[in-house]
Amino acid sequence: MIESLRVIPLFSNLDDFQLQSIANKCTTRTYKAGTILFRENEPGTVFYLVVSGAVKIYTSNRQGEDKIMSILTAGDSFGELALLDGKPRSATAQAIEETTVISLALRSFQSLLKNHFDINLNILKQLSSRLRETNQQVHDLTYMDAKQRVVKNLVKLANDHGNRIGTSLVRIQINLNYDELSQLAGVSKPLVFQVLNELQTKRILTVSGNKFLLDLTQV
Repeated sequence: MIESLRVIPLFSNLDDFQLQSIANKCTTRTYKAGTILFRENEPGTVFYLVVSGAVKIYTSNRQGEDKIMSILTAGDSFGELALLDGKPRSATAQAIEETTVISLALRSFQSLLKNHFDINLNILKQLSSRLRETNQQVHDLTYMDAKQRVVKNLVKLANDHGNRIGTSLVRIQINLNYDELSQLAGVSKPLVFQVLNELQTKRILTVSGNKFLLDLTQV
């Protein structure tokens, strides 16, 4: 488990002895695609670190409509907010492909924060980054039209989770379906189809199933 912890940015400044101390308090588990790790409004008792795979963080309204807030992959952590403020989970976490996570229970998480200032600082930076991202999403929903939001989210997926091919092409590796793409951009699924078809006609995008090849030089 130490090797898995070592590559997580949150623990980048820790030595082997410190990592082993943390590893002794952690558990590792692999979830199938579609598994809910926790639900919005549930009590929060566990902190998670992604080893492999991908997790979507989303909220739901009373009509059952979902809005994806973020996609997390290897090296990312989540679930800390409820452990810090003692309030219920602010969103739902669901594996979107087979995903392995390391989990740390509440008391162990609190002990970790007490003993490692660098980890406190890294978590504050992470929370600040997510707040900025949320602010940007509010801005986009207010000032960008639906088509622009679809394109912007494709570019963000490419930058955050893509593999570059040559100088201009990026293959988006996240296993998202069209429902999830619409939830990420905050638009209807028919509009997602329309935008993807337009991008393919212009040869900016190549779609094969749920795999996307994007030419960033033309976006």
